[in-house]
Amino acid sequence: MAAEGGHGPQSSGDYIAHHLQNLQVCKVDGAWVWNECAGNPMAINVDSMFFSVLLGLIFAWIFGRAAKNFSKDKPGKFQIAIEGVIGFIDASVKDTFHGKSSLIAPLGLTIFVWVFFMNLMDLIPVDWLPEVGLMLGVPYLKVVPTTDVNITFGMSIAVFFLIIFYTIKNKGIGGFIGELTLHPIAPPTKGAGLIAAPFIIAFNFILESVALLAKPLSLSLRLFGNMFAGELIFILIAILGIWQLPLHFAWAVFHILIVTLQAFIFMMLTIVYLSLASEKH
Repeated sequence: MAAEGGHGPQSSGDYIAHHLQNLQVCKVDGAWVWNECAGNPMAINVDSMFFSVLLGLIFAWIFGRAAKNFSKDKPGKFQIAIEGVIGFIDASVKDTFHGKSSLIAPLGLTIFVWVFFMNLMDLIPVDWLPEVGLMLGVPYLKVVPTTDVNITFGMSIAVFFLIIFYTIKNKGIGGFIGELTLHPIAPPTKGAGLIAAPFIIAFNFILESVALLAKPLSLSLRLFGNMFAGELIFILIAILGIWQLPLHFAWAVFHILIVTLQAFIFMMLTIVYLSLASEKH
């Protein structure tokens, strides 16, 4: 588990590879096995799932506690902080989403806080929790869910289905199909140009399908790429041994901006996509 520069006999390459390995479980020949899932597309990254659910429960507990102890006359600092986050998200939603839905503001709040909590795990020194895991017999432990592309894709696919749902809800099946086939080039409806109409519709469908599928792809890869790069820098800093903590602190001060910004970007893009899906023009 250690690397050069004060981490024992393990090489730097092995140290990095170890920290980038998920704790996995998969089914092989009818039996569930641990950490023997190379190339298995059905493998489950247990650590990513565990920390995602845990942080989601912590988010629900914190905001549930704030709601339970709400005081209109004598709000405490905790309540004021929570209200500040809610007010910020609510203002962002009102400025961006122009449709009518009671789901969007709670969705924006959930995305921002949950993704922020998952990103925030990146600030914990990289050896602390994996070392605890080793003492408990857990050989691999990645603690930042958003550095797992499966987690970011899972969230973006959920947003993708919401985009389709809101498009069909507000524009109907015909409107949804029309967006994919009648734009950006309007096919001719009469005259000699009718011969070209099927080709134009097919061309539009290809362009618009690519644009539609690019939305969840960009959402997931942007978040994953930024957080994975940040985690890798923390791992490289850890290899330096004695310089780990001061350099970790220096990078963490800057990285907290990335942690917050990526959560905000994921939330805002989700709201923008759903706003576009709700427009009826």
